[in-house]
Amino acid sequence: MENQLVWKDEFNIGVKIIDEEHQRLFKLINRLFSLVREEHKSARACQEGIKYFKAHAVKHFEDEETYMELIGYEDLETHRRVHKNFREDTLPALERELENSDYSHEAVIHFLAVCAGWLIGHTLTEDRAITGGKVGKWEDLLPEEELEAIRQVISRLLHDMFQLKAHVISESYDGEKFGNGIYYRVVYGREQDEGKWEIFLIFEDKLLVNTVGKIMGIRSGKLDVMLMSACRYTASQFVWRVMQHFPALSTYEMQEENFLTYDQFQKAFETKKPQVSLLFNTSGGYFAYCVIAPHLFQHSIGTPLEVENEMSEIEKYLTGRDGSQKPKVLVVDDSMTIRQGMKSLLEGEYDVAAVGSGVSAIRAITLDPPDLILLDYEMPVCDGVHVLEMLHSEDEFADIPVIFLTSKDDPDIVRKVLALKPEGYLLKYLKPVELRKRIQDYFKKAQT
Repeated sequence: MENQLVWKDEFNIGVKIIDEEHQRLFKLINRLFSLVREEHKSARACQEGIKYFKAHAVKHFEDEETYMELIGYEDLETHRRVHKNFREDTLPALERELENSDYSHEAVIHFLAVCAGWLIGHTLTEDRAITGGKVGKWEDLLPEEELEAIRQVISRLLHDMFQLKAHVISESYDGEKFGNGIYYRVVYGREQDEGKWEIFLIFEDKLLVNTVGKIMGIRSGKLDVMLMSACRYTASQFVWRVMQHFPALSTYEMQEENFLTYDQFQKAFETKKPQVSLLFNTSGGYFAYCVIAPHLFQHSIGTPLEVENEMSEIEKYLTGRDGSQKPKVLVVDDSMTIRQGMKSLLEGEYDVAAVGSGVSAIRAITLDPPDLILLDYEMPVCDGVHVLEMLHSEDEFADIPVIFLTSKDDPDIVRKVLALKPEGYLLKYLKPVELRKRIQDYFKKAQT
C-alpha cells in the first residue's frame, strides 16, 4: 500500500519514551493517509484527525524537551528552536491552507507530506543526536581540516539516517549532471548580517526514491509532488544538522530555499566557485554537497519556497523535468563564452550540459553518458586529445561519439584531428545556423 510511513528498527534512538512517541506519530500520519484514500470518509474526519495529530506532536515536543533538560542535553536550545519553528511557523501556515480550502484533498495531502518529511528528518537527525549519534563539533579548523570534518559529518549522517555507505569521489565537484538530478538550494543567515551562506544539495532521483520514498511506502519508483515536498523538509534538516557541527554557523537561521533547474544551478558554478564542493557515491545513488561563502552569495536564483506556494512550485518543477527525452549533448570547452553560446544555440532541441575542463568532462561522462560530445581540441592540462584517448580506453565509453571543436582550420591541425577518428570536427567561427545544422545532420545520420 502506498503512502504509509514505514517504521524501521534503526529509527529507534534507545530512549523508550521518545521511541514510542515517534512510532505513535508515524501511526497517526498513516491513519490520516488511510482517511484520505477512503473517499466515503468526510472532510470532518480528516479535520479531527489532523487536530489530534497536531496536539499529539506538540505534547511530544514538550515531553522531549523535558527529558533533555533532565539529562542536561547540551543542544537543548537548538532543539527547542527547531520545535518552535515547526509549531509556530510551519503548522499554522498549513492550517491556514486547510481552512481556506475547506480541507480539500490537495491541502490535506500537502499537510501530510510536510509532516511526514519533517518527522522523518527530525527523527533521523536532531532526535538521534540526543543519545550521541553525532560527530563532535569542530572549532578553529584549518581549511583542509574543515573539509575533512564536513566529509565525516555528511558520511555519518547518510549512514545514520538511511544506512547508506558513502565515499567521496571528488573534492572539486564542478556541477556536472548525474542522470536525473534534483537541485535543492538553501540560504542561511542572521538578522542584520549581510553575510549569507548558500548551500546546494544535489540528489540523483533514485537516491530520494530509495530513502525518503521507501520510508513513505512509495512503490512507484518515481518522484511526485508529495514525495518532493517530504524530501524538502528532510533535506533542510540535513543541512541544519551539518551546520550545527560548526559553532560559528550554529546561530544562523534558514532564510530562503528553492528547487533549481540544472541550468540555474550550473550558472551558479559558472560565476562563483563554491568554497566546498563534494561529490559522494552512495549505495543508493550520487549526492553532492556544495557551499558558497558569504562574500560570493548570489541573489534571486529560482522562486523561494513557502508553505503557501510549495505544492504548485514543486508541480511546475517536476513538469519541467518530465517528458524531456531529447538527445543529450555535452559541450566541453574552457571558454565560458563558447559554452554559453553552444548551450543557447542547442538547448531548445537537445538536453545540453556544459563543462569547462577535460577533467570535468571525464567526470560528467562517467556520471551521465551523453549521446554526443562536442569537445574542445585545445584546452589546458587535459586537452581534447587526452579526453578522447581516455574514452577509447574504456569499453563503457568507447562508442560515445565525439565531434571536435577547434578555432583553427590549419591543414596540419585538421589531419591531427581526423587521425583520432572522431565523428568529425566543427570550426568555432562558423555561423550559428551552420553549427546547428551540422549537429542536426549528425543526429539524422545516426538515426538511419
